[in-house]
Amino acid sequence: MNLYEHTIVARQDTSASQLKQLTEKYSNIVTKNKGEVVQTQNWGLLNLAYMINKNKKGNYIHFKIKGPTSLISDLEKNESMDKNLLRYMTVKVKNFDLKTNYFLNKDKEDESTDNSNGSKRNKN
Repeated sequence: MNLYEHTIVARQDTSASQLKQLTEKYSNIVTKNKGEVVQTQNWGLLNLAYMINKNKKGNYIHFKIKGPTSLISDLEKNESMDKNLLRYMTVKVKNFDLKTNYFLNKDKEDESTDNSNGSKRNKN
């Protein structure tokens, strides 16, 4: 079984219920093709580097998938026909980093670093 990290970018006007349906739809495709979704992360609405089909932002959903190579070709075939998706990308990895979510609590981390810097300044 191969390990893959797969990210899809949906249009910016996609609702939360539609994002949930997209997640379920592609998770079902993975399980139908003898694969397993190890983890799913919703990264939220992020700015795109450039405009894609008149969209400046996109909703990012990230999957960590374990399965055969044929699974990815079927998954990407279905995604290429989906009008709600702007882009998709699959990367084969050697192992998963299941502990780190790079887009969770970004604001809280910034606040904690600001507080620690402020306390250092007061001591000097």
